[in-house]
Amino acid sequence: MDFLNINANTRTTKGNGPARALRRQGQIPAILYGPDNAPTPIAVNTHDLELLLKSSPSGQIFVNLAIDNGGERKALLKELQRHPVSGQYIHADFYEVAMDRKIRVRVPVTTRGKSHGVEMGGMLQIIRRELEVLCLPNDIPETIEIDITGLDMGESIHVEDVPLAGEVEIPHEVNFTVLTILSGRKVEEEAVEEGEEVELEETEEAEAAPE
Repeated sequence: MDFLNINANTRTTKGNGPARALRRQGQIPAILYGPDNAPTPIAVNTHDLELLLKSSPSGQIFVNLAIDNGGERKALLKELQRHPVSGQYIHADFYEVAMDRKIRVRVPVTTRGKSHGVEMGGMLQIIRRELEVLCLPNDIPETIEIDITGLDMGESIHVEDVPLAGEVEIPHEVNFTVLTILSGRKVEEEAVEEGEEVELEETEEAEAAPE
């Protein structure tokens, strides 16, 4: 997992007024927090943050925060709030991480190969498109790749079947299904059921319409 560089400045003001003033200056109010340190109010440049988001290869964004041009603090961009109307970024939360301490992050699921079941007319259904993993920051995989080549219709991959490298683990209490190959008949039944629901809705709307 790569750590992307971004500068930040500490801020001493709080409240909506100072926050709006920061945004007018091209900055976003943010907070840096973690298990070992008190929360630190900071501000980051809006343009720098947008470039960081575009350059990140995955949904999990780890950064080297250079605060006040001083020492770097390694952190995960935990939350990024946007204005509901304008869509502009209004606040960011950074969670400080220690390189020798495991953290929980979500990693996207990808597949490799084409299953025998799909070739015979079945359909791949990915039930969990992301999986939560527990590992050290440097061990976070970009994706969790699952080989589906040998799967037949009706067969599934469960969480305990997922291959993991190194010290990466997936916390789970039950052996839930990650993906499955639906049979052609199952796909047809679901399509028929969906069609029947649409037809029923159209009939109800027609009956309810004034003459």
